Amino acid sequence: MNYYALFYDLVVDHETRRKPYREEHLRRIREAQARGELIMAGAFADPMDRALLVFRVPSRAVVEEFARNDPYVNTGLVPRWEIREWTVVGGSEK
Repeated sequence: MNYYALFYDLVVDHETRRKPYREEHLRRIREAQARGELIMAGAFADPMDRALLVFRVPSRAVVEEFARNDPYVNTGLVPRWEIREWTVVGGSEK
């Protein structure tokens, strides 16, 4: 299993515009957590301009599938996203 960080760049008015898509986004997060794929997720605060989702999965393809099917991505609330493999050397998940 490998760790991957999924970074989302958020539109300026993300907090307001996300409302119609938020429940579907959160449902997908809960499902990924239930499958043991998603470790944690959340937006950076002040300003809310980026978000970080941390996955522990066998391949990058799982993270790509999540991002490509996220309603935030599909509706333009996330105009850019990036996946980085993450080498974890400490913490409770190691």
